Amino acid sequence: MLAYPLLVINVLLVLFNTAVNSLIICLIAIIKLFLPTAKMKIWATRAADKSMWLWATVNTGILALSNRVEWNIEGLDELKKDGWYLMISNHLSWTDIVVLCSVFKDRIPMPKFFLKQQLLYVPFVGMACWALDMPFMRRYTREYLLRHPEKRGQDLETTRRSCSKFKYNPTTVVNYVEGTRFTPEKCRQTRSPYQHLLQPKTGGIAYTLAAMGEQFENIIDVTLAYPDNLEKPFRDMLMGRMKRIVVKVNILPMNEQVTGDYFNDKQYKRQFNQWLNTVWEEKDATLKTIHKAQ
Repeated sequence: MLAYPLLVINVLLVLFNTAVNSLIICLIAIIKLFLPTAKMKIWATRAADKSMWLWATVNTGILALSNRVEWNIEGLDELKKDGWYLMISNHLSWTDIVVLCSVFKDRIPMPKFFLKQQLLYVPFVGMACWALDMPFMRRYTREYLLRHPEKRGQDLETTRRSCSKFKYNPTTVVNYVEGTRFTPEKCRQTRSPYQHLLQPKTGGIAYTLAAMGEQFENIIDVTLAYPDNLEKPFRDMLMGRMKRIVVKVNILPMNEQVTGDYFNDKQYKRQFNQWLNTVWEEKDATLKTIHKAQ
């Protein structure tokens, strides 16, 4: 019975933390609009990132006080605070955002997530993410693009505009390559060739690399798992039931496999798709090992 009062307390604490830091970030964004020089705007951006760091730190404290988590983290040694990174990760639940921010907040620049357009309208969260220059993407289906060919290329242009804001301040851009959260049902419905992952979508990561590929120093490949909390990890975390969090990090080089003209070079596109599928095969094998060790 103790879990349910704890759930209410943690939800209220997380909402309060999110609301306060969102308001601070939005206030900084308003001030930033009136700053006269690019250098001063960069300072404002760093101040907003500090508020996001505070949000992540408080959430980490809430997680630590409420749960006796066994952390299994590998591969953080080569990272640095002042680098530019593209981070790719599997996606299981809202818990992923809390975990990624908690693990990486003092090792690399605060993560900037690619978000669905609908999240812009979520109270507090949407405003803060907009103020932090996080890209909001409106994905178009193939059928929609056939009816509206004028919309082709808009995602790439949106990505370029968003990423142009990251050129003057060290940044980590996060892309959930699967495009949605993994569930066994989605895995069956989409006939995914993987046991613990959905089929990766190359479009989003290709847009990001086309916009900022020359600036990224490395790709951070993250594998997340909650082996003892498979069904509802976010609820379990809020109820103090999270037992184990596994974070495996693999640093990938920016080489010829990920630098090319994805949209006009068919040979490179096939090569890039093969590269990403290989990364996903290795990630699925890692997840199989993690879950077998339960």
